Amino acid sequence: MNPSVLIVVSFTASLQLALGAVVAQAETASPAHVWNFDREQPDTLPSEFSIGTLFDGRPAGDWQVLATDRAKSPPHVFAQVMAKGAEHAYKVVLIKEVMAADLNLEVSFLPIKGQADMGGGLIWRAADDRNYYLARANPLEQNIRVYRVVKGVRHLLQNFDQTIDVRHWHTLRVTHQGCRVNIFYDDKQVFDLCDKTFHDGMIGLWTKSDAVTYFDDLRFQHLK
Repeated sequence: MNPSVLIVVSFTASLQLALGAVVAQAETASPAHVWNFDREQPDTLPSEFSIGTLFDGRPAGDWQVLATDRAKSPPHVFAQVMAKGAEHAYKVVLIKEVMAADLNLEVSFLPIKGQADMGGGLIWRAADDRNYYLARANPLEQNIRVYRVVKGVRHLLQNFDQTIDVRHWHTLRVTHQGCRVNIFYDDKQVFDLCDKTFHDGMIGLWTKSDAVTYFDDLRFQHLK
C-alpha cells in the first residue's frame, strides 16, 4: 500500500477512536451543574452551602459571596475571607444537596493572601466536614496535593511540585470513577491513583489556616 494511504488510514482510525471516546463520555455524564454565584446577593452564604466547624466548635471560616472586579466570571465570586486561623484550622464548606460517587468536579480559584497558608481546594465524597477526599493547591509551598481526611486528620496520598502564580486564576478538576482518581491542574493531569476509603458523599471547597481565597465557576457532573 502507498505510504501516504497508510498515513491517511491511520489518522482516520485514530480520529474515530478519539471521537468515540468523547461520545462515550457524553453518554455517561449527566448535565453539568454550575455555580457562578452571580445571582446571589453579596455578603451572603448561598442556601445550598453549609459551613463546617473547626476543632473548637467555631464556624470553619467566613464563606460569602463577594462582588469584585477580580471575578473570573463577573460580577461575583465565592470567597473564604477569614484571614486568621491555627495551623490545622481547615475552612470547609459543603453543598448539602449534592451526594455523588462517580463524578467530574472542577473549580477556578484565585489565591488572595496568606502567610501561614495560601490557596485552596476541592472536597468530594464527603461524609461530613471531617471525612472526605481533598485536592488542594498551595502557592506558598508551590505544590498540589491529594489527601484523604479521616476524623479531621489528613493523610497524604500524592504530591506534585508545581509553580503556582498568585497573580492569575487557576483551575483544579477531579474525575473519580470507582477507586480511580484523576486530578488536573490548569488542564494538565497531575495525579492518577486508586483509593477505596470513601464510596460517595457531598462536594465542597476548602482552605486552611489564614488563607484568603476566591472561588468561581464551580462545576459538577454525575458520572453514570
